[in-house]
Amino acid sequence: MSIVENKKACFDYSIEERFEAGLVLDGWEAKAIRAGRAQIKEGYVVIRDAELFLIGAHISALPTASIHIRPDPVRTRKLLLHAAQIRKLIGKVEQRGYTLVPLNLHYAQGRIKCEIGLAKGKKQYDKRAAEKKRDWEREKARLMRG
Repeated sequence: MSIVENKKACFDYSIEERFEAGLVLDGWEAKAIRAGRAQIKEGYVVIRDAELFLIGAHISALPTASIHIRPDPVRTRKLLLHAAQIRKLIGKVEQRGYTLVPLNLHYAQGRIKCEIGLAKGKKQYDKRAAEKKRDWEREKARLMRG
């Protein structure tokens, strides 16, 4: 079940592969995500010291958050993947010009997971072609119904 989607990622990038990663979260962050107070549109994934980090994702604290902590809504969060998957991603990102983008946050067996995509940036003409194709599919479906 999806919590939040990054719709802009599919428009700006062509997604080659998808990976499901765990997130290292604080307690208040898990509660805020479950309440739907997360946004990953401006987020991106970087590789540092053979580890993946989610940067720029915004999780705003609930108003009932504890007063003894200072919640940082855009802090860097660590992503959890198997070592073999991380090595594979490092090779592709460094050699072939791919980038890693967060696609969505969802539940998997009661835990919050982040789906990341190995993506290549689209050019402006690719975006226009994709939009034209989407409009034609919508028009074709409308004509088939009517």
